[in-house]
Amino acid sequence: MNKELEMNPNQLVAFIGKPCAEFTKADIIHYIQENGIRMVNFMYPAGDGRLKTLNFVINNLGYLDAILTCGERVDGSSLFPFIEAGSSDLYVIPRFRTAFLDPFAEIPTLSMLCSFFNKDGEPLESSPEHTLQKACKAFTNVTGMEFQAMGELEYYVIAPDSGMFPATDQKGYHESAPYAKFNDFRTQCMAYIAQAGGQIKYGHSEVGNFTLNGMIYEQNEIEFLPVRAEDAADQLMIAKWIIRNLAYKNGYDITFAPKITTGKAGSGLHIHMRIMKDGQNQMLQDGVLSETARKAIAGMMITAPSITAFGNTNPTSYFRLVPHQEAPTNICWGDRNRSVLVRVPLGWAAKTDMCITANPLESQSNYDTTQKQTVEMRSPDGSADLYQLIAGLAVACRHGFELENALDIAEKTYVNVNIHQKENADKLKALAQLPDSCTASAECLQQQREIFEKYNVFSPAMIDGIINKLQSYNDKILRSELKDNPEAMLALVNRYFHCG
Repeated sequence: MNKELEMNPNQLVAFIGKPCAEFTKADIIHYIQENGIRMVNFMYPAGDGRLKTLNFVINNLGYLDAILTCGERVDGSSLFPFIEAGSSDLYVIPRFRTAFLDPFAEIPTLSMLCSFFNKDGEPLESSPEHTLQKACKAFTNVTGMEFQAMGELEYYVIAPDSGMFPATDQKGYHESAPYAKFNDFRTQCMAYIAQAGGQIKYGHSEVGNFTLNGMIYEQNEIEFLPVRAEDAADQLMIAKWIIRNLAYKNGYDITFAPKITTGKAGSGLHIHMRIMKDGQNQMLQDGVLSETARKAIAGMMITAPSITAFGNTNPTSYFRLVPHQEAPTNICWGDRNRSVLVRVPLGWAAKTDMCITANPLESQSNYDTTQKQTVEMRSPDGSADLYQLIAGLAVACRHGFELENALDIAEKTYVNVNIHQKENADKLKALAQLPDSCTASAECLQQQREIFEKYNVFSPAMIDGIINKLQSYNDKILRSELKDNPEAMLALVNRYFHCG
């Protein structure tokens, strides 16, 4: 049997007997008929980064066929700030490969993500989802390869403190119960996400944990496997929706916010990337990082100042991106180094079979570990528009292949030390810095917008909208203003608590 199908937790995959990418309208109708589905939900991300929902009751087979074929119209001016009320109608058309059984609906319900189309039946140029499609297509056209991505979704769970088995402050990394209180909640989230098609790598508790005013704040992470970049964004979108809904049912609060209080770990949204050709990972060559990978990294080094415009989208983002913590502030990259912007994680490049060492009864596996190698962008956080962010990274990596001096740029921005240690001060001074506010990010995007608009990937209207929104925060000196004002800082955190 196909290993992609065997033990797959997605009910539709198990029933239909084919991968999600191969789902057809006939498959969807057949599943609905045979499994007592009475409702269909269309879901789509709007300008605020949240999923919106349109409910359909299945009146009859003809109506079901009609909505799956023709979609429905929606008010675009209520979804996106760049659409005028005078010409606001948009079409939403379901993407069958995203179909999943709603784990929260009392009435059996099938949900699908949708794409936006304009009045002429063409993909909406400024929709984030279509922007990501264009970015991936341009990457392939320039390089002849496929851009893949996956995310590390960090979040805090907040609930009343029972006082039992208190966790060690800021020492929650991979903690087990009973010191970690929400492992069961996280694993239930993971089960629902997997059933909805999410390709999960693993989950664990994270560094951040503390108590405040009788409440536990516990940081968790769910990390995904690399897939097509378009699918990676879809999976993260659904995952955030599932985590919030399950938290609501359990009486917990959830935040993906980049910073929720001073002195405690903030939450990032690290994005891992790999480049594929003919099913093979191109990030390694002869056991070391390849020229392909270094060119992609060079592109990210050049565009890093404007990537924050997509990945760090409200003022609290820049209270996470501060020196001497694990969040990056300087534009550099390195191996297994958490003080850098782009990290090359440990990649199973050792020439030993560790499984045999740990399990002497096993035989040689000959497992192709090169497939595991990725590079990780560490600046983004949960405020990001997922589609714009991953599209921006696809553009950045593509740009690296268009630079004549890409390998020189990669060499000059490489570091193999902790740049925040005193003895490395000279190295730190030589590195460019990330923007320190939304206002600064907007300025950087304005300066580099041609890179993102090339090949019509990001529309000028979208870039203008992002710049205007960032500038509206007027936060150029906000970090210094709030440095010794915890009450004002708390008010800012509360304002953006449910971002993204």
